Amino acid sequence: MTVSMIKRAVAKKAVDIRLHDLRKYTTDKHHTADDVPYGGGAGMVMKPEPLVRALSAIRRGRKKVKTLLMSPQGRRFDHALAVELSREKSILLICGHYEGVDERLMKWIDGEVSLGDYVLTGGEPAAAVLVDALVRLLPGVVGDRQSVEKDSFFNGLLDYPHYTRPRSFQGMKVPEVLLSGNHARIERWRKKESLKNTLAKRPDLLERAALAEADLKLLREAQEELEQKMKL
Repeated sequence: MTVSMIKRAVAKKAVDIRLHDLRKYTTDKHHTADDVPYGGGAGMVMKPEPLVRALSAIRRGRKKVKTLLMSPQGRRFDHALAVELSREKSILLICGHYEGVDERLMKWIDGEVSLGDYVLTGGEPAAAVLVDALVRLLPGVVGDRQSVEKDSFFNGLLDYPHYTRPRSFQGMKVPEVLLSGNHARIERWRKKESLKNTLAKRPDLLERAALAEADLKLLREAQEELEQKMKL
């Protein structure tokens, strides 16, 4: 959490990120935070006592702390959820391990979040991804707000292609429209390319995207261009 954009966000006091060691909230001499599951089976389960002590201590004196468990059983993390969580004043992320946490802990959490249908060795990598996605949505973190507003998923679509110098690379040239200086033409090209990208890579997103009549016209053009490309 001490690199790049997150480091700058912390320096600007746009966000306060703290890590908590669960073993500090254990009471035995071995600092045991997990144990074998009742009923048998492989793996270990995180004990409820140290987790509840940690939650109580961390949330003490705070009016509202959104408490989430990083879990493959949780709500799928996407841009909409990132925007939703970025509006919270305080968020506490619990990083699960092994077979997960004792089910009785669920009384103390507000929900579960998953990065996708796969299992990690621990919740820390998932929490790092979530924090990174949220931090860049906070006001003042990204220098140019348009960098955020033009991102993939911000408007429900994938981003358009980006180009920089040189104008020609190994025979591949930057589209002439981007060199025209005509902002209306550039904006139209970018919108159509965004639709084309979405149609080619994530057509499922178009099913729930709010498209105006002008967007639907561009979508038809994008579809025709893709079909022509496939015929070549």
